[in-house]
Amino acid sequence: MKREIKTTEDGSKTLFINELNEGYHSHHGALQEAEHVFIKNGINNINNYEINILELGFGTGLNTLVTINHHLNNDKNHKINYFTIEKYPVTSDEIAELSYVKHFNFENSEEIYQKIHSVSWNETHQILPNFSLTKFECDFFNLENLELPPIDLVYYDCFGARVQPDLWEMPLFEMVKNKMRVGGLLTTYSSKGSVRRILKELNFDVKKIEGPKGKREMINAVLLEAGSQKLED
Repeated sequence: MKREIKTTEDGSKTLFINELNEGYHSHHGALQEAEHVFIKNGINNINNYEINILELGFGTGLNTLVTINHHLNNDKNHKINYFTIEKYPVTSDEIAELSYVKHFNFENSEEIYQKIHSVSWNETHQILPNFSLTKFECDFFNLENLELPPIDLVYYDCFGARVQPDLWEMPLFEMVKNKMRVGGLLTTYSSKGSVRRILKELNFDVKKIEGPKGKREMINAVLLEAGSQKLED
């Protein structure tokens, strides 16, 4: 499917698929959405010295970049192991035109931006002294076959249920749960009632919280121990 690049309201760019009438990010702002959903309401809630992150999916690399920016500007001594899945990688021309680095001021941002896209798939690469990246080029439903450490934080950033409903149903969420540690956090821009019900059935404590600009609510879900009581949101 053909993709085009559009500029969102905060000045950052995103990819848009006309066939599906679906963008990779909110038209209200790609950068502000990534920072709100995955930094403010994601990694900021994890206090571990070493954090294993699983992202579905890699897309434009923006979520990876905002995580690196947060890492460098907060505590570079913490260790982050970042695992991400993508079936349809972006092209080098798209990477250049997205030009995300102009929104960041950390050292060697252009080099790091190019590196996260250019490193080989299905191998672990040290992007920074305490930040490793492993990109898997595969379908999300291959997740159950991937060797991962217990995941502390999930960036659930699939295309919306309107265009890919199967990505928001029990089978994939169950695979994700099976890769997570107890107490791990799943964060997503979605606030669908069906998603909340599935996560509760899978023994997550599900909370509706304030969404990014243009979206009233989003979901945070913490995996509970088997037999623990789920709280009502």
